[in-house]
Amino acid sequence: MRKEFNDTGICIKDEHFMVDTTLKIENIFELIERKKYFIMNRPRQFGKTTALYRLHEELLTKDDYLTILLSFEVSSDNVFKDIETFCAYFITIFNRKLKQYYPNQEIFLDQNLQTTEIEFNKLSAQITDFTQKIQKKVVILIDEVDKSTNNQLFLHFLGMLRDKYLERNTFPFSTFHSVILVGIHDIKTIKLKIRPDEEKKINSPWNIAVDFKVNMFFNPTEISTMLLQYSEEKNIKMDIEKLSERIFYYTSGYPFLVSKMCKVVDEILLPEKENQTEWNLEDIENSFKYLVKINYTTTIFDDLFKNIENNRDLYALVKDVVINGLKLPNNANDYLIELANTYGIFDRDAEYCKINNRIFEQRMYLFFTTQAIRKHEYRPNFLLSDSYTSIDNVLDMPKILRKFQQFMLENYNQKDAEFIEREGRLLFLSFLRPIINGVGFDFKEPTVGDERRMDIVITYVKVLYILELKIWRGEIYHQKGLNQLSDYLDIHNKKEGYLLIFDFNKKKEFKEENIEFKDKNILAVWV
Repeated sequence: MRKEFNDTGICIKDEHFMVDTTLKIENIFELIERKKYFIMNRPRQFGKTTALYRLHEELLTKDDYLTILLSFEVSSDNVFKDIETFCAYFITIFNRKLKQYYPNQEIFLDQNLQTTEIEFNKLSAQITDFTQKIQKKVVILIDEVDKSTNNQLFLHFLGMLRDKYLERNTFPFSTFHSVILVGIHDIKTIKLKIRPDEEKKINSPWNIAVDFKVNMFFNPTEISTMLLQYSEEKNIKMDIEKLSERIFYYTSGYPFLVSKMCKVVDEILLPEKENQTEWNLEDIENSFKYLVKINYTTTIFDDLFKNIENNRDLYALVKDVVINGLKLPNNANDYLIELANTYGIFDRDAEYCKINNRIFEQRMYLFFTTQAIRKHEYRPNFLLSDSYTSIDNVLDMPKILRKFQQFMLENYNQKDAEFIEREGRLLFLSFLRPIINGVGFDFKEPTVGDERRMDIVITYVKVLYILELKIWRGEIYHQKGLNQLSDYLDIHNKKEGYLLIFDFNKKKEFKEENIEFKDKNILAVWV
């Protein structure tokens, strides 16, 4: 069977090119060995189910373990109609899985009880009877728990498992050795999903769980294992180390995006190349361009924007981080920040709130600037009559900044300073968008210790332009900003940079200066 890069469903070793996740599985198995209960909570399309199935396969090979893999994803809501129905359903699917994977096993949960008599205490007794008779380490894996956690009945079920967990040191083999739940939300923070008036119903049903700290991102070394498989099987030449680093640069190791970038190169870009036996860095750049096109969509992007648009406060927070460079500590106790972490919008492992990866960030730039254009926060026709590139397709950054200065003078000179401080950077990015759209990209790069500046790296036909957006805070801060921009230009080996300064003084001048700073040429434009 011809292998492919997978971007839907479970990855299967014989059918898909896969990252070697052996170390991750070993780290998860160590938690099981230590009899831990936990939830693998990560955003959508993060490889959770694939990892779960690999873990299940590993446990099936161990004689001292018995593992049952369940999922409530396809369950009818009728399953949660009442305790009797739920318990009967749990027993049915438990026994079905038992027969499927352990056909010689003769001990089952009792299905002969009358459903009107089944309660959680009787199900609890059955579990105790089963685990004591079988004398094995019984591990329960439950996938797609998010749908179930909307239901108070399922939370009572978890509460029953918690009570048995707390008693297991007194009664060995009286309950499951380990229970692993898989979903987007952490059951311990289920309040993120429910309405405020329902929160009082939650009574820490899963406070026995340990934190799941296994890093599910793919690092460059792990990405290289997938590229090596592909290279050897399809006889494709590539610098695996450099390509892996570049894929990681754009994806931050987000599993779906890693596979998707490779799939685009293999199935869309490679067939159009003259040399179809080689991958290079330009292929990765073109794959990125393909994924961030505004007219390209996939489920992961749809979910991303749906989650933002469905919560006005979350929308405002993400916009502040993406557009205004807001620098906030990544505080898991903050409701909105944790929600952004849960949905995969922010990188939960970062010290400060930052967008998970460059692909998400570029799509969000497009999202917010499109929103601004659609709401007529500026008129795109303002700049359509002008050309902003030279004959050899070099971007004319001085002209762009001067035109934006003129635009602000004519349209926003009388606006209140608070509005400009809040929306000025979005106005500039929206202004820039039609100029570079389809050819170039702009990134907000992280700043160090100064939340009042935002570095923008514009890539246009393989040329980098370094621009810093800054609010005027006086001459001392101005000199500090020039020094920071100079250092940042050194990182990119550039001698020319640009500084766009938002000045809110009533007697401000709409001016520009050519500044020689150290060995750099910097054009500063005030608006």
